[in-house]
Amino acid sequence: MRVALDVMGGDGAPGVNIEGALLAAKEIEKGDAIYLVGPEEIVKNKLSEFKNASKFDNLEIIHAPEVIGMEEPPVEAIKKKRSSSIAVMAKMASKGEVDAIVSAGNTGACVAASQLRMRNLPGVNRPGIAVVFPTKTGPHVVCDVGANVSCKPINIYQYAIMASVYSSQMLGIEKPRVGLLSIGEEESKGNEVTKKTRALLRDDEDLNFIGNIEGRDVFKGVCDVTVCEGFVGNIVLKLTEGLVDHLFGAIRDELKKENMLFALKFKGMMKRFYKKYDYHEYGGALLLGVNGTSVICHGSSVPRSIKNAVLAAERFTNKQINDQIVDWLSSRSVETPQ
Repeated sequence: MRVALDVMGGDGAPGVNIEGALLAAKEIEKGDAIYLVGPEEIVKNKLSEFKNASKFDNLEIIHAPEVIGMEEPPVEAIKKKRSSSIAVMAKMASKGEVDAIVSAGNTGACVAASQLRMRNLPGVNRPGIAVVFPTKTGPHVVCDVGANVSCKPINIYQYAIMASVYSSQMLGIEKPRVGLLSIGEEESKGNEVTKKTRALLRDDEDLNFIGNIEGRDVFKGVCDVTVCEGFVGNIVLKLTEGLVDHLFGAIRDELKKENMLFALKFKGMMKRFYKKYDYHEYGGALLLGVNGTSVICHGSSVPRSIKNAVLAAERFTNKQINDQIVDWLSSRSVETPQ
């Protein structure tokens, strides 16, 4: 298993990514390797700052002199900066030189590079980003959260299939319940895309489709998989992250207002509680539907996020989830409702 990591991606690059790689290097399976992709001198210099770096023989530097910024137009940047870390990783994956790619860089560029170089799986119209939401009833998969902001019913239907396989194989949920995010539970609620998607989901007997769900149901344990357009999913994702950070910060501030001894009583509980709902524990989001393994991390990733993303890429590839997605899709012939 060979994982390529974009050293220059994210707010904390390159230090955060290299530290995350070192953490992952301790836990990956024997014989596996992590390729650090970025400007060689920058990577070497930063790597030398970590005393334990020389202990690992499963790390290798791949020179990629260019960097795609977070604000650059994705497709244009990939075409112009062919020597960027994101483009180089995707090309390596397309040639079979690595088994998975991981980046906390420009999300659009990661999606574009994965599609242009790695291509889609047979039968997949558009890939979707699947993120795991931690809830009190267990992990919950939402797809898509930003890869495709203007969807057709067939796209969301395929997200349901891909996310169901992901939920079953990666999270161990047998026969995942699938919900379609809408503005109401009733069949009459939602726009035309939602209504036509519902018909496709309802007609697939192998999908455990429970019907429409509302935004508040995501954390209630009503279903295990939520599907939606990427535009809607990305708003849900960012709103949830902001709300969680705000609530934990507000609780911490209120505890401190009492007295230090009082706050210390809750320290252990707060750490456990935060860890349960901390998205860094899941590392990154899988881009489902591309012919390979592509993991997209949050721009504000910390070393633990990167480590978990690398390990998630390893598990995803080893479980051969893509093969199962292709098998499911190949057994169906679905026409998009007009």
